[in-house]
Formats: sequence, structure tokens, C-alpha cells
Amino acid sequence: MRYIFSIALLFHLLAPAFGQNAPEEASLVIKKAVDKIKMDGILDEATWQEADVAEGFYLAYPVDNDFPTSPTEVKVAFDDNFMYFGVVCYDPTPGRYLVESLRRDWDWRSTENISIYLDPFDDRTNGFNFSLSPYNAQREGLILNSEDISADWDNKWYSKVTNYEDKWVAEIAIPFKTLRYKENLTNWNIQFLRNDVKNNERSAWTAVPQQYRTNNLAFAGKLIWQDPPPPPKINVSVIPYVLGQMSKDHEEGTGFEPFGKAGFDAKVGVTSALNLDITVNPDFSQVEVDRQIVNLDRFELFFPERRQFFLENSDLFGRTGFPPSRPFFSRRIGIARDTSGNTVQVPILFGARLSGKLNKDWRIGLMNMQTGKHGGTVLPGAENVKGGYNMPGQNYTAAVIQRQLWSRSNISATFINRQATHYDPEDSTTSTSAFNRVAGFDFNFADKTNTWRANVYLHASIDPEPKKNAFAQGTFIGYQSRHWALRYFHNYIGEGYNAEVGFVPRKGVLNIGTFGSQYIFYPENERLVTIKPGVRLMFTQIPNDQLGDRTAELNVEFAFINTSVLTGAITQQFTHLFRDFDPTRTGGVPLPAGSSYTWYTGSLNFTSDGRKAFSFQAGAQYGTYFNGTRLTLNTNAGYKFRPYGSIFVQAIYNDVALPDPHNSTRFWLIGPRLDVTFTDALFLTTFVQYNEQADNVNINARFQWRFAPVSDLFIVYTDNYFPADFSVKNRAIVLKLSYWLNI
Repeated sequence: MRYIFSIALLFHLLAPAFGQNAPEEASLVIKKAVDKIKMDGILDEATWQEADVAEGFYLAYPVDNDFPTSPTEVKVAFDDNFMYFGVVCYDPTPGRYLVESLRRDWDWRSTENISIYLDPFDDRTNGFNFSLSPYNAQREGLILNSEDISADWDNKWYSKVTNYEDKWVAEIAIPFKTLRYKENLTNWNIQFLRNDVKNNERSAWTAVPQQYRTNNLAFAGKLIWQDPPPPPKINVSVIPYVLGQMSKDHEEGTGFEPFGKAGFDAKVGVTSALNLDITVNPDFSQVEVDRQIVNLDRFELFFPERRQFFLENSDLFGRTGFPPSRPFFSRRIGIARDTSGNTVQVPILFGARLSGKLNKDWRIGLMNMQTGKHGGTVLPGAENVKGGYNMPGQNYTAAVIQRQLWSRSNISATFINRQATHYDPEDSTTSTSAFNRVAGFDFNFADKTNTWRANVYLHASIDPEPKKNAFAQGTFIGYQSRHWALRYFHNYIGEGYNAEVGFVPRKGVLNIGTFGSQYIFYPENERLVTIKPGVRLMFTQIPNDQLGDRTAELNVEFAFINTSVLTGAITQQFTHLFRDFDPTRTGGVPLPAGSSYTWYTGSLNFTSDGRKAFSFQAGAQYGTYFNGTRLTLNTNAGYKFRPYGSIFVQAIYNDVALPDPHNSTRFWLIGPRLDVTFTDALFLTTFVQYNEQADNVNINARFQWRFAPVSDLFIVYTDNYFPADFSVKNRAIVLKLSYWLNI
């Protein structure tokens, strides 16, 4: 404990020194509109003639000491209901705009766009992102941790684009109801970015050094309100849905089973900065299926959350701890495994989440979810009761309170609780314990220029039966300069630490190492942007100080001016097995517990020019593997018929050869994907996955009609087959209708 707090004290003392090189801030005054703005993509209103202009953008990539080829101008205004942005994006380079898709939430890097980054709390940590392409396709997201974007967040805003021969002009209206902001705060932070894909240039209104992410709020300018933003009005939205489904399980021999369901989500603006989300009988059938991954690891794999309800302010709940030790992982809610290891959905009955800002310095998150009971299932990631196979209903609570420190740092306290409802201690079939709890704190430090970053956390778990070493602790320190990126961390996870609602794939270990540590060259070469040689070191020890794993890697990255990237690495891996393990995961003779292995691999990966209609990524890895060899080949290649969609095929081949009596195996993972955007409101995605390791072919086709803002009709078809003879395992078709109502 003394060590942890000494680190916090160190950064407290050094914080002023770290902030001495903060960039001089640009400012922009936002004035009230003097006439009604018509959303037509033509800036002819009197308001635009009087508005302040953000212009003179700075080039941020591929160099940061020049001005962009394509100039940009942004004007701002507001009235009682909306923030307005008038944008002129000049385009002196001949050729069509490079826009990947008309679908909402397109890929940012490969799409020409103008992006707005708003920080209404003046904390340079959290905010909102709104991006627009020349074809009026929208993308919005939440800003987390000053630069990460959660693009799964959806909300209402309006835009119109007019295209000319040498420019495109956009008008954007963002409702104040869509934003969360501090009432009477008249100094916001703001940044504008232009992604000019044709010229492979990214430019920003305020200068951003090339070594940092261009959207980092540390380098944002100031938005000065001539009059305070309007006070919040009644802000209640209800999103009801109805669903019909037909399914058939051929393995079980059941007939087609019809199924109907209805429910709703609601959003209530408690204050202008605090939001209450409510869900009753939610359904996530329209959420895209997980991409299947080859798993030759000894531990559980991480899959990201895609369900909309869990995404807003998700950093409050899901970013505590470190990636190997997260106390809260929302995919533990409503998802379980049957006794054969298959993933099944557990009905979520209702839930509520209160999250946002109390004031400039305090931020809270409080979530409660209730699931129904489900027979024949266990909770993944939980220490399930031995022999138990029936899961009672579960109530989940996640609570976080966060205090802002200095300009861009914070400290937070976390409490996570899983409570079995109607728990009967005499029922031997119950698969969970009565409860599981985790409590702790996190300290996150960042200086004004993002040169120094640090994180420290300490979490402890509580179970009905006390456990030894039931805590986890970690420290991270990162340094980023013009030429150096240095990152150190250590993470201790006690063997008794039991975060059943979290993601903790391995316990009883101490991880020490560095990742992403590089030296950055900026060569004077017209074809190269950067060369980044780097090193990765990792040591994993068990509590008796015995070495469990060691990784030593030398790597290098070449980034080219045409957007292509070449990477290579040489890696040495050491592993000591503490339990029997079959590296092929085919049920063969395992390598024995207590044995140790050292192996070497080389890898090469190339990503082609993403601006071309045909593009690809290809990689290869070969070397020794435990006491045998492993070859991995992977590619993702396809054609883009801009802006109406794309077809890509991902293929991964693994060849694992081990000496007798152990198994050897070869298997493919192939995933064709077709995306079609007929218009900016009609979309079709078809995803096929052939997984030889899992002996499965999956087809998922999703048709979406966005007939009104954030209101959709979905038709989703899912099929699973045995690959040997294409006999059907199960299939289902779902029709779902949802509508956003403002009350």
C-alpha cells in the first residue's frame, strides 16, 4: 500500500512540471443565431456571415511542420435547441472522394470526413465525437480517456451536404438533448479534424505533434460561449421494440418454434450532464455476431461488448483495472454457458444505469441489472459450485465514483456485486454461490501534453468463504516524446482474487513487462513516413517466484506515404506448464504439467494501400512451438465498390506439428463478408464463417432499414452447419422493429 500511494504522491508533486510545455490554446467564440438556419448545406444565412471561423488548419500527418493540401473552414452558432456547425471542405485534388460506405459509423481512417470533438466538461478526458462524410453519412461516438472513441454509441443529430466541383459544404445541427454538458459552463474544449484520404493527410484546427493521436483532447482549443448554453429542458426518450422470431434446432429434432417479444429502452436527462437509462426486457438479436477467433491459448479470449445499452459511459465501468484484470466485464451479464461449453443467452429482465457528471470535478456511474434463472447453465468466468448445473436469477450492481484531479487526472472508487436471487443454500443443483463482490480504487494520471501517463489500481474480492490473497494490484507508467515511446507495467493477481463479473483469465501470477516501447524515426524519404523499431518484454511469475512465462521480442514497423504498412518481429517465448495442456486443443495426449519449453518465431505482416479499390492484409508466422512447430498464414483481401459497400474474405491457416504421441493438426478459419449500403438508410451485411477448429459453418445475414433517426427495422437470418456434409445444426430468422420517441 505504501508503494502504491508513494507513486500517486510522486505524480502529484511532478504534475505541475509535466504540464509546463502545454501548447498555447486557440479559441473560437460561439454566438447565438440571428436568424433561422435551414438545413440545406448552403451557408447563406445571416448567422453564418457573422459567425466566428476556425481556419488555418495545421497538418498533423504524415508530417506536422506544414499546412494541408486541402484547406478547411468551420463556423459555429447556436440557438435554444441546437448547436450548429457550418463547414467548408476545399478539395483541390482531382478525383472522387474516397468514402468507404454510406452506412452509419463507417471506418474513420479510410473515409474522407470532417470530425468535431466536443469536451463540454472542460476536463480534456471525456466528450462527444460527430463526423460527416461528403455523402452525408454520419458517424458519432463517445470520447473516452481523452482519445479513445466508442463508435457504438448512437444518438440523434442532423446534417446536410452540398457537393461542388472544388469543395463540399456541410451544415450540422446537434440537439442539446443529445449532449451532456455542465450548465452555465461557458468554456468548452473543441477540436476539428479533416481526414483527406486522397492525399493521405490529416489536419487539425489546433496543432497536434505527429507522435500523438490527432484527436487527443490534450491539444484541443477553446470554445467560448458568448451567452451560456441554454438550460436543459425536459429530456425523455423512449425506444420501444417488438420482435418476432422463428427458430429450429435440427440437432435436438425440434420443429419450428415461433417466439414473440417486446420491450423498451428509455433515456431520461436528470440534469444536463447526468443521464438515466432504463431497459425492460431488452433484446440484442440485431447485434452483429462475434468474429470467430482461432484459440490455441491456455486461457479465455476477450470479445468486445457490442450491446447498445452497456456502451454509454462504459469507461466508468469497463476501464477499471488493467486488461488482464478487469473487475467488470458487461458480457458476463445475460450470457452464460451450458454444461457442454456452448454460449447461451440468459434473459435480462430489466436494468437501469445512472451516469454522467455531478459537477466539473465529480463523475458517477451506477448500474443495476436483473437476469432470470436458467437451467443447465453456469456463469463463465465464475467459480461455479462443483456439480451445480442450474443458474438462479442474478442481480448485478456496478458503482463507480470518480474525482477529477489537476487538469487531466482522476481517482475513482469501484464496487461490483453479483447477488443470486432467491438463493437456496440447500439446493445442490445451484451452479453459483450466493454472492461475489469486488471493491477497490483506480488512479489515472495524464499531464497536459500527454507526455506522461500513469495508472495505479488496487482491487479486492469478497466471497461467502474468505480466500487467501483475494486482491489484484497494478501500476503502469508511460512516456511519449517526439522519438521515444516507453511503457512499463506490472500486474499482480492473487490466487484468491475472484472477480466473477470481470475478465480475469489467469490468477496467482505477477506480470512485469513493457509493451509498445519504440524509437520513432522520421526519415527524409518521400516514400516513408516513420520507422519504428521496438521491443516487448514480459515476465510472468507465480507466487513462489517461479518463472511461468517469458516473452522477448524485437519488432519494427515501416509506415509508407501511400498508407501501406510493413511490420516484422522476432520472438522468443518460454513457458512452464503448471497443468496438463494440449497445444492443438484437439483432445490429444497433453504436454505434462511441470514441463518447460522455449521456442522462437518470426513474423511478417503487410497491409496494402487502403485507398485502392482492391486492398489486402497478409501475414505469416513460423517457428518452433512448445516441442514442435507452428505455421500461421493469414490474409484479409477484398474489393470496395465505393461508396456502396465491399466484399472481403478473411482466411487464417494453422499447421501445428508435434512429435508422437501428441496430436498434430491443420485447420482453416475462413470468413467472407459482404457489406452493401443501398442508400444511407438501407443496409445489408452477410457474414459467413467457416471454423474448422470448431467444426462449424455460420451464416449471419442482417438487413437494416433506418426509416427515421435512430429507428430501425431489422431482419436477421442465422444458420449453423456441420462443414463435412452441410447438414443443418440450427437456424433462426428474426424481425425486429424499434422506434425512437421524444417525449
